[in-house]
Amino acid sequence: MPLVSALLKSYNHGRYIAEAIESVVSQDYEDLELIIVDDASTDASRQIIERYADEDPRIRVIFHERNLGISKVVNDGIDAARGTFIAQIDSDDVWVREKLRKQLAVLESDENLIVWSEGELIDENGRSTGKRFSQIARSVSKKKSGDLFQTLLSGNYIFGSTLIYKKTNLSDLRYDEYFSYNNDYKFLLELARNYKFYCVAEPLAKYRMHGKNTLVGSGSRAEERRRRAYREEILIRQQALLKYETALPDSVKARIYASIGFNYNQLREYKKARSFYLQAIRSSPRSLSTTAYLARLLESELGVLLVIDRRDAN
Repeated sequence: MPLVSALLKSYNHGRYIAEAIESVVSQDYEDLELIIVDDASTDASRQIIERYADEDPRIRVIFHERNLGISKVVNDGIDAARGTFIAQIDSDDVWVREKLRKQLAVLESDENLIVWSEGELIDENGRSTGKRFSQIARSVSKKKSGDLFQTLLSGNYIFGSTLIYKKTNLSDLRYDEYFSYNNDYKFLLELARNYKFYCVAEPLAKYRMHGKNTLVGSGSRAEERRRRAYREEILIRQQALLKYETALPDSVKARIYASIGFNYNQLREYKKARSFYLQAIRSSPRSLSTTAYLARLLESELGVLLVIDRRDAN
């Protein structure tokens, strides 16, 4: 059995998937299998995958006959994995050649760590943008190693295509198939309840920026993806509050309330945003973050006034 099962999630990335596959099979660590789960792509992805699978016996393929969503893709891949460790990659991203070797060196000291890394941003043509993943995730100064549960409650900033973890540590944990865009966030929160993270500071994978990214694309479809993603974040945080509220300090609860308020602000639901910002202030009135919460509260108040003003104008 291979030590590592690389899980590649595929859907309509025919333009990029060959580079993603190449980046896995050309790793300088060879004791691996590559499981590709394609979610009924309608472009050339299937033909590209089949060509690589015919050439490399380490590649195993699961083709969905209809689109079942990213959660089902990941869950099928996890269930099929034979390796001790599972390493995830999206079909539009790229691993650097020494990615697995450097992360496995970390796992030699503690195989129960959830290991990930910084990433390099590339454009749709594979050119470096000169930026790091932590910049778009707004996590440059955030805690990246150790116990991350309370920090992650404020938002997900883990680069999913760099993750590697021990399969048996999942037990029955899988992606929640209700969620379309934040299934990885809920999955990581549950992992973070029981295991510590370790972040390799150097970029071990490349994150591709293009029009189909959930949070950075443009156009009406991208806007709808973002709105759905914000609503999913709200639900995940509310569920976490219900489940873990008694175990959380007031300062952490305040950050969660403020994060929910931010989501509602992005959705232009300003009254709800105001309500959660007020809860954040009440939860931790002496926190150093209270000034920021007050600023966001004022922002939501202005939003309410703008909505009222538009209604009056009509």
